[in-house]
Amino acid sequence: MKKVLIYGINYAPELTGIGKYTGELGAWLAETGHEVEVITTFPYYPQWEVQSDFKGKLWHTHLHKGVTVHRCPFYVPKQVSAAKRIIHEFSFLLSSLVYWIPLLFKPKADVVLCVAPPFHLSFVAYLYSLLKGSLFYIHVQDLQVDAAKDLGMIKNKSLLNILFKAEKFILNKADRVSTISLAMEKKIIQKEVGENKTYVFPNWVDMEAIQPLPKSASLRKEFGLRNTDKVILYSGNLGEKQGLELIIEAAKHYQKFPHIYFVVVGSGGAKERLIEKVDAEKLTNVKFFPLQKSEDMSRLLATADLHLVLQKKAAADLLLPSKLGPILAAGGCVLVTADPGTTLHNLVATQQLGLVVEPESLPALVAGIDVALQTNLAFFQANARSYAKRHLSKKVILSAMERELLGGKLIKNVPELVPSFQSVNEVYYSG
Repeated sequence: MKKVLIYGINYAPELTGIGKYTGELGAWLAETGHEVEVITTFPYYPQWEVQSDFKGKLWHTHLHKGVTVHRCPFYVPKQVSAAKRIIHEFSFLLSSLVYWIPLLFKPKADVVLCVAPPFHLSFVAYLYSLLKGSLFYIHVQDLQVDAAKDLGMIKNKSLLNILFKAEKFILNKADRVSTISLAMEKKIIQKEVGENKTYVFPNWVDMEAIQPLPKSASLRKEFGLRNTDKVILYSGNLGEKQGLELIIEAAKHYQKFPHIYFVVVGSGGAKERLIEKVDAEKLTNVKFFPLQKSEDMSRLLATADLHLVLQKKAAADLLLPSKLGPILAAGGCVLVTADPGTTLHNLVATQQLGLVVEPESLPALVAGIDVALQTNLAFFQANARSYAKRHLSKKVILSAMERELLGGKLIKNVPELVPSFQSVNEVYYSG
């Protein structure tokens, strides 16, 4: 048994994104006998509003699925901008010192694991590891500084230079650095991080919780849709990295077809702008809904004939959409926007999980939707479920993560010693 301390700005019960996966990791480690503590915020993502059950609380500790969770008050902006996001992240860092300082006088954690972004949280975790003699790990869900630069969220070259140097420093100080795709691992290695301490742990799927369902068992009735309608679904974070305005432009193209609907489920900084655009265009074929309960995930995913996974070109290989795994587990057909050579393009095209079109191109997106609407998608849907079973199983990936991060020496590319983990990464490592 190991004593594990996890530090991250997102945690359960957030339903999507990094918090979902970090929460499941913490619960898994606790269930398998490890002592787990977490320093985090109150759940706020992707709505960018603290959930009602936690509003008004200051520093608060409670048990969640066997994990001791320390929650800190912090600043949550109503409108997200680069400057406000920096304040948001640093407010948590400062607030979390209330828990970090007392931990220095308690028995040490064997492992302190920082989940990035934000990457600069890792400096506090690193200082703790120095003072206490703990192993220091970083798990990278999103290459935040690269994304901020390439998406134009931070344009000040001097600031970017400082951030890249700080990121490189802290990644090199970690005993191990893991991430969610081979492409992201390669980018981390390019930051002069030793390849011998990097590893890939793809985001997983609970194959028992998410199952393929018929349309009759979906949320179509609740959403005011008929089983005969063609439904194109985007579900997840409504943020700046996806280029979601394309959905509205595509919906304008299909406005004359009364049986084709675009359904957008989720929350995020871009949601109000998208709704305003739909209202301005007087579109009747776009429906918005909030995030659904986790127990309704299979029903939500069964609502769609086609699932959209959109990314801007600049975000390619800086992150891997977490929504992809559940879609595949539910036997959904995806239409992704990705350039050749990127992880997302290679994965979907090589494994024949759906259709791939050029990113940030309305004609390409419309052409892809046209093909999907005229094609029997059963082949892609069967491939999706099969791929998820073989490569994205929660049990397989979390068992490997526990073994490799907590079980001793890091082993890479040794199939005879870690066959189950190699099978998880077969696609990524076969290029």
